[in-house]
Amino acid sequence: MTRLVWHRAWEQVTLYLPLTLMGLLALATWWLVRNAPQALQPEAPARPAHEADYFMRDFSVKSFDADGRLQSVVRGRLAQHYPDTDTLEIDQVDIHSTNAQGRVMTATAQRAISNADGSEVTLLGDAVVERVTPAAAGQRAIPALRLQGQRLQAWAQTERVRSDDPVTLIQGGDTVTADTLDYDNKAGLLRMDGHVRGLVQPRQGGPRR
Repeated sequence: MTRLVWHRAWEQVTLYLPLTLMGLLALATWWLVRNAPQALQPEAPARPAHEADYFMRDFSVKSFDADGRLQSVVRGRLAQHYPDTDTLEIDQVDIHSTNAQGRVMTATAQRAISNADGSEVTLLGDAVVERVTPAAAGQRAIPALRLQGQRLQAWAQTERVRSDDPVTLIQGGDTVTADTLDYDNKAGLLRMDGHVRGLVQPRQGGPRR
């Protein structure tokens, strides 16, 4: 009788043993997954800090064309290059450029921000851009054109000046103020929008003979 009881008990054990082992295996797997060290997540590359990698003090930089003619001179009290934006920031900037037709353009401001190749410059604080056109033979001299504002964007190569802030235009005895300005020197086009007000002096005399 005792032998029969042990036999039946062994049958019960062998019947549920696989299920028990599977349960233990599942439990052990869950424990290992839960306690295993987490895989390191790739870190997003840190944005470079806005810090200058080089600077110049009381500098003057000149550029020349292929024939050796002086094209532009950039002066400033302090210039700092920022690699994160690839821009050059200049304090007390003074820019002087001459194109192939002899037109001279100067720009001054308390501060300027230039892109990498210098083709676009934003003038900030007491910004002034002035254009002087040489007079043609037998014609009256053209008064210098002067633009004043707290923020002017200038493109040297295309000879364009824009401002989305109030600006003043002065030429000879004429003075015009506006909320925005878009001036294309090459095309000879000037657009002023917003509250445009001006004082225009009457023209006297004609071309010289």
